[in-house]
Amino acid sequence: MSDVGFIGLGIMGRPMAANLQAAGHRLFVLESSAAAGDFVSAGAIACKSAKAVAEQAEVIIIMVPDTPQVSDVLFGRNGVAEGISKGKIVIDMSSISPLATKEFARKINDLGAEYLDAPVSGGEVGAKAASLTIMVGGSQQSFDAVKPLFDKLGKNVTLVGGNGDGQTTKVANQIIVALTIEAVGEALLFASKAGADPALVRKALMGGFASSRVLEVHGERMIKRNFEPGFRIELHQKDLGLALEGARALGLALPNTAATQQLFNSCTALGGKSWDHSAMVKALECLASHEIGES
Repeated sequence: MSDVGFIGLGIMGRPMAANLQAAGHRLFVLESSAAAGDFVSAGAIACKSAKAVAEQAEVIIIMVPDTPQVSDVLFGRNGVAEGISKGKIVIDMSSISPLATKEFARKINDLGAEYLDAPVSGGEVGAKAASLTIMVGGSQQSFDAVKPLFDKLGKNVTLVGGNGDGQTTKVANQIIVALTIEAVGEALLFASKAGADPALVRKALMGGFASSRVLEVHGERMIKRNFEPGFRIELHQKDLGLALEGARALGLALPNTAATQQLFNSCTALGGKSWDHSAMVKALECLASHEIGES
């Protein structure tokens, strides 16, 4: 079993690390993490810094919110780069800039270690169930070496290309998810405003071509008004920001992505940056002066 360093024990990282620990891997975690104690009680080793994690672990997994945090974990004071050595593998499972990822990979490769970008989709539910979709960028050799680890975390694991391509795939995923949430919100709002029962409308749609995982899970959230975060709006805003930033660099128009980002911005203005991203429907409801489920 591999010795695995896991940095970032948040909503996603904590259940992912727990699945690796349950599979028999010895974990190295930052003692500063609020969740560290639970892992140490189960056999993990607490470390004072990311440098110390990198010195002791064979594989170092990072799962933090955004590009600046990944940069700090890797190259900040007492960061992973100071403790890395030849033959080790760094896996960034955060969702961050594809352009920055390529630069991070180059720097880690220059130190003799390997680098994989491996963002995930599936939310907290998928993290707990070890059913995540994992989109990997990097070398075939490194991917093959850590595939057994990925298999303890997800059900759909794909090497999509070189460094940065995993993050590009995740951005594409987030475009699709955001626009589908918006479509489901509009559809259920339309049905409700027209006087139909949105729960029955959703049930009917689940049997047709409009069926989707978003309609199944987030459609139910919208109807039941359950917006406790599985994936926070502020994180999806960040991902769509990466999409729009990349589109500018490529000379590409993403008009519906831009419009959907404005709906997330509206939710944030309403105080909802920490709502689940399915709560995008609240912005649509404000525009309609109608809440799903009202008569």
